[in-house]
Amino acid sequence: MTAAKKDLSEEDVIAFLKKKKNFFRDHPEVLEHLDAPGQKHGKGVVDFQQALVERLKADKSAAHKVQKELIETFRANMNNQNRIQTAVLVILEAETFEEFIETMTQDLPVLLDVDTVNLVIEATSKEVPFINQSGIRFARQGFVKQWLGTGDALLQSNINGHEDVFGPGAGLVKSHALLRLEISPNTPAGIIAFGSRDPEAFGPEQAIDQIGFLAQVVERCFRIWLDVTV
Repeated sequence: MTAAKKDLSEEDVIAFLKKKKNFFRDHPEVLEHLDAPGQKHGKGVVDFQQALVERLKADKSAAHKVQKELIETFRANMNNQNRIQTAVLVILEAETFEEFIETMTQDLPVLLDVDTVNLVIEATSKEVPFINQSGIRFARQGFVKQWLGTGDALLQSNINGHEDVFGPGAGLVKSHALLRLEISPNTPAGIIAFGSRDPEAFGPEQAIDQIGFLAQVVERCFRIWLDVTV
């Protein structure tokens, strides 16, 4: 009794063709019965070389797209880094506390290509040494925790600016970056807020290393001007 023949799997066929690399050259008639990618030349004849070329073109196009995206990302990061470095230098050049605040609230928006930069400080029963300083917004106690929780930053896209953060300019803001300011244990909690009319300027997927560094510089400058320690 003849044993039943086992059906070949796709893996069996692939393994066989890898071993018999000259199979189609030795048996070209098989090509007439194949449904394969590529252009056909005559009845059932497939141009495998053309199919391979088309695949290589597609792979090259995809690789070129990835390369272009990487270059654009690198340029954007370099541009942001240059902006942050310039902003830090300008902040450090302030000769008075008033000029320091003015630099952050009026000069930084231009330097960083955002629409508004706000300093929000919690008003508490403690004496606030810069209570009368123009350019600083005040908020109720617990404001920082409400927005940031226990985190150091909040970046959001496609939002409507909040008046408690951005004041009269809130209507312009469609994305924002809020960073915690920890000046000292003897001064109230605060936030430095960057707002943009571009809904995609800030987003939760973005890294905060550069803008976080700027916030740290602002904290240290506050300590120097207010003569406080951590």
